[in-house]
Amino acid sequence: MNITLRSKVSGDLMAISNRFDAELFMYLLPPGAKLIEFGGSKKGDIVHLKLPIAGEWISEITESGISKDKCYFIDEGKKLPFPIKKWKHKHILHRAGHSTIIEDNMTFSAGNLILDIVLYPFLLAAFLPRVWQYKSYFKV
Repeated sequence: MNITLRSKVSGDLMAISNRFDAELFMYLLPPGAKLIEFGGSKKGDIVHLKLPIAGEWISEITESGISKDKCYFIDEGKKLPFPIKKWKHKHILHRAGHSTIIEDNMTFSAGNLILDIVLYPFLLAAFLPRVWQYKSYFKV
């Protein structure tokens, strides 16, 4: 299944991209979650979380890139909390004049369509606050 969220924030594409760091990641963490490791947003980097109920979540950045009008990185789950079996999260930043559109495009699977449908509202609720969090964090 797929969840896509978009936030428009004030700021130049490269300035916003450069602020995708451990500080932003800490700001975005859900309550009770702990950051164990933040390697960065470049290919090969690892992000390791401990979630309050679900347990460990380890993702690896499998791809990253920059062009004139877009920056992106993709993380894929290596160790995921039950019942998620597959996770791919594309973080895409698009130039929009003097603003930047931050897109979170997440694909997940529990290996069972019915379970995916059950998980969807929980994952949406977990990531939906990012729409407002990005706007607040990147205020000029």
